[in-house]
Amino acid sequence: MISKSARSPIGRTLFCGASAIAALAAASAQAQTSDTAAASAPSAPAQNGEILVTASRREESAKNVPVAVTAIGGEKLAVLNSSGLDIRFLSSRTPSLQIESSFGRTFPRFYIRGLGNTDFDPNAAQPVSIVYDDVALESNFLKSFPVFDLQNVEVLRGPQGTLFGRNTPAGVIKLDSQKPTDHFGGYLTGSLATYKTANVEGAVGGPIADGLDWRASGILQRRDNWVTNDSDTGSAPKHLEGYRDLAGRFQLGYTSGDFHALWNIHGRDLNGSPRLFRAGLFTPGSNHFQPGFDKDHVSQDGVSEQDMSQWGTNLHLDYKFEGIGTLYSITAYETAHVKSVGDIDGGNAYPFPTGIGNPIASPPALNAGAFPDNTGDIVRPHEFSQEVRFASEDFGGFRAQGGVYYFHQRLNYHELDFDATGTQDGDVYHSDKNENYGIFASGEYKATDKLTLRAGVRYSHDSKRDFVTGSTPGITDTLTLPMSTPAHGSDVTWDASATYALTPQLNVYARVATGYLGPAIQDRVTFGSVPSVAKKQTTISGEGGFKFESRDRRFHVDLDGYWWRTKNLQLTAVGGQSNSAALINADHAVGYGIEGQVDARPIPNLTLTAGGSWNFTEIRDPNISVGVCGAACTVTDPLDAAGRAIIDGNDLPQAPRYVFNVTARYGIPLKNGGEIFAYTDWAYRSKINYFLYTAKEFRGRSLTEGGLKLGYKTPNNWEVAAFARNITNQIRSISAIDFNNLTGMINEPRIIGGEVKIVF
Repeated sequence: MISKSARSPIGRTLFCGASAIAALAAASAQAQTSDTAAASAPSAPAQNGEILVTASRREESAKNVPVAVTAIGGEKLAVLNSSGLDIRFLSSRTPSLQIESSFGRTFPRFYIRGLGNTDFDPNAAQPVSIVYDDVALESNFLKSFPVFDLQNVEVLRGPQGTLFGRNTPAGVIKLDSQKPTDHFGGYLTGSLATYKTANVEGAVGGPIADGLDWRASGILQRRDNWVTNDSDTGSAPKHLEGYRDLAGRFQLGYTSGDFHALWNIHGRDLNGSPRLFRAGLFTPGSNHFQPGFDKDHVSQDGVSEQDMSQWGTNLHLDYKFEGIGTLYSITAYETAHVKSVGDIDGGNAYPFPTGIGNPIASPPALNAGAFPDNTGDIVRPHEFSQEVRFASEDFGGFRAQGGVYYFHQRLNYHELDFDATGTQDGDVYHSDKNENYGIFASGEYKATDKLTLRAGVRYSHDSKRDFVTGSTPGITDTLTLPMSTPAHGSDVTWDASATYALTPQLNVYARVATGYLGPAIQDRVTFGSVPSVAKKQTTISGEGGFKFESRDRRFHVDLDGYWWRTKNLQLTAVGGQSNSAALINADHAVGYGIEGQVDARPIPNLTLTAGGSWNFTEIRDPNISVGVCGAACTVTDPLDAAGRAIIDGNDLPQAPRYVFNVTARYGIPLKNGGEIFAYTDWAYRSKINYFLYTAKEFRGRSLTEGGLKLGYKTPNNWEVAAFARNITNQIRSISAIDFNNLTGMINEPRIIGGEVKIVF
């Protein structure tokens, strides 16, 4: 598995880059001072105890920003990402945030305050925006770029439709890379763990000439195929769930007077297994696993493979007009090539002979399906974006921002189908175009010494067209192909907020904001699906709360309450008896809740963080119904005359009522200048629904995952540690497939390992 992709051009390039980083790190480690080391490692979102964020496209204290935002950086970010996980490790690590995937490491789906989209098709539109180095990524495949060498991660909750790109009615997850500096330095981290899990991450950079700086960074994540396939029929590999994920980034920064430029080029090469589906996982009438379930074993007979190559580049330019403001330009291009094929039925036993020696079994049963189903995709997203923005200086308590934004996406993909022998027998080709432009402005006015007012507005326009051709015999025969489906929409979004300083340490704020998700097209034509269009979705949200920072900056407390209402909520009815997919609009949905977080250093050498949320969501449309499972599940919703589930009053999918997380770090300084430390972190989410309708089997049980890291830091910037992730080895189903059998997907198992780090 590993050698195949390592021979690719991207693989060779990134491998050479990672090797160069390691060599430079080893050669330079002993020569560097501790001051340089501290400046070169990934930094926390705090300086001298102050938490800084860029939620308003300017760096400022989190206490002064009238937005519910959580920042994760430094050691906390490194610990959470220490076991070979992808971006899904952030799930439940901040209030109101969930992340899941039915594609493994290549297609994460995000949910904030309950708003998200369970659609698994490549053209799915999401109400949570991922902004990586100030570039808004649309394709969910592009959103999966590995997390490494970051300055910090910020999760902005609620509509952010004024200043950030597009499609942000639920919120924004903002990732910012470490930037080049004018001094030489870097770091190198390596770990080995259970299932031969390996993480190697490093960065190095410094000055080239006066005003010209560089930084190169990379990450290698790998794991053995740790799940054994017990089937002796079909085309599935004997071992599954492994991966080798290699990514790198090179940045070049230039500063001359008031002009600054930053060029970023990055790439990724992934080779591994797709998401592992487990047929008959649930006991009928229950959400508990079937007797005989073993996380280390499956029985599958279908083709299973996943490869992804990705690269992108962006250019940031800014020029400061002294006494007036700064003009910014961000030009970006992102593309990828993804092939992912999986055994969707999740088993190797069916209630009829397949002609290839499979046993005859009837679902619901472990490893049994109603029929064999083996499908996949070859996907090529191409995205270009351009933003020009001007941010003014402060003029007597007033400052403003404004600009224009353009986005163009070409998404080409093949839907593949395979027969029971693993031979491809279908290919449906999609060529989709997605274009968006926006004009935005915002202002901030310090009305008094204590009162600050902010407001913004944005006009967005979307134009989409999907073209479908090709065929899958017996599945698309009733359709006339090729066919084309258009969609157009526009909206004006706005926000207004006020922040009042009750004391120098305590601010209260209130914010009202609207969000917009452009019209969406579901162009799937297999398994009885026909193209469908969902109208644009609009959200209005209100929130208020307080933010406290102690005088010595050792205590930070944020607490907010929120409410949102989304009109024409875009929902994707997936699965069911025919495994079809259709976009529908619910009349509206509502959500409300309470969120809080605490950062504290109560005594020397002890750091604590805690966060949590209570989130209520509800679909409100008495006339809406969806098809139910074709997998003998126990539906708990009322059914209409056509046997469809009435979902009025249901929670949104992947929207737990409770989310909690906590971390604690304690260090013991040593006389030699070193330190012994312990770091623990825990995250909890309550029960969730997998689908729009409710069923006993498809109500996910609560999940608690914890981690522990014990280590020693030397006086000369070395660190040696042992760690564990999912330390209690709690295994839960986190999602499901409902059309064939009671098929589910589980969370990551316990990982135990050791780590070495050097900062130079």
